[in-house]
Amino acid sequence: MLSRAWLLRLVIAFGFAQAAVSMARPAVSYRALALGADERAIGVIAGVYALLPLFAAVPLGRRTDHGRCAPLLPAGVALIAVGCALSGRADSLGAIAAWSGVMGLGHLCFVIGAQSIVARQSAPHEQDRNFGHFTIGASLGQLIGPVAAGLVISEHDGAMGRTSATALLVSAAVAAFSLTSLWRIEHRKGPDSRRPQASKVPVARILRTRGVPAGIFISLAVLSATDILTAYLPVVGEHRGIAPATIGVLLSVRAAATIACRLVMTPLLRLLGRTVLITATCLLAALLCTGIALPVPVWGLGVMLALLGFCLGVGQPLSMTTVVQAAPDDARSTALALRLTGNRLGQVAAPASAGLVAGTAGAAAPFVMLGGLLLIAGVLGLRDGHGRAGARQVPVRKRPVQAIPDPPVTR
Repeated sequence: MLSRAWLLRLVIAFGFAQAAVSMARPAVSYRALALGADERAIGVIAGVYALLPLFAAVPLGRRTDHGRCAPLLPAGVALIAVGCALSGRADSLGAIAAWSGVMGLGHLCFVIGAQSIVARQSAPHEQDRNFGHFTIGASLGQLIGPVAAGLVISEHDGAMGRTSATALLVSAAVAAFSLTSLWRIEHRKGPDSRRPQASKVPVARILRTRGVPAGIFISLAVLSATDILTAYLPVVGEHRGIAPATIGVLLSVRAAATIACRLVMTPLLRLLGRTVLITATCLLAALLCTGIALPVPVWGLGVMLALLGFCLGVGQPLSMTTVVQAAPDDARSTALALRLTGNRLGQVAAPASAGLVAGTAGAAAPFVMLGGLLLIAGVLGLRDGHGRAGARQVPVRKRPVQAIPDPPVTR
């Protein structure tokens, strides 16, 4: 049990860091609405959150492949706290977008460092379980953060601007608290640290490895769904007359269902296998996302979000394991960083596209777009699973042993 104390501390730290981000994201949306933002502006601000990480992920992954991971964690916490606090003090949409980008860069630093620690300190047969436990920290943060934001933010008597700023300052303090769990989080002498440094594996070679592209796209689709839910459910609530506190509860219901999924993921994997589990949950999530666009009552929205949260809980940990096990040994952190680059690319493109769709077809239309994205992810998961099964069935040809000719007979 003591040998896995690092994982428990990492889950706790990730829980606080993610709670801060999950509290700040809807608070940023509400603060932007108070400053006069429309649906397009909300989409741009949500996209800027992922813009800086889009360019920083691969260099950080390269650094982590040949160095320690732990220093990225406090650096990430500091950037999250600064981004949250200064977003609460910002009085223009441009400033909110800029500090939201700083917050996103901090989240990226923390996640790259933390995922690399899990990959480095877990045996291959433990990776599904440990990545699943690790992502429980994210789900706990996503459970607590929106509820806390909903309790703090009030729209009565024009108070939304002031209360959303307060929520952002509180989220900065929550992020800083995660530092208490980061002591001695990384083993100084792990299996990778004794290996001599190898040359850098080209990014193109990593991306051509079977399993990596599908894992990246599945992760992109699942995270885009979670991200747009967090950013656009408040907008849907404004249009349908749902109070911020109720929106916070609905987002937390989704997060609680994700936690439940990850707690039972190991028996689900034994029962269904990775390919069926990823494909089925992506396809069901696509249907549920499309259903959110319908004018259902609040209780119906809660049921759909609970089912959606359970389905979305599968994609992130299993895509991590898929990418780590498919990538070359000397490029695991870079492969995880490429996965995060795909995530951030989705977080830039999906909210921007969602803003255009929402401005044209209404606030619920982005969820139909998400349904299409998850449908493609399910098909890719099925294709990759069948391709891997077929590849395993192909017999490996051994090189024929050339017979040594008999020496010529001399007469």
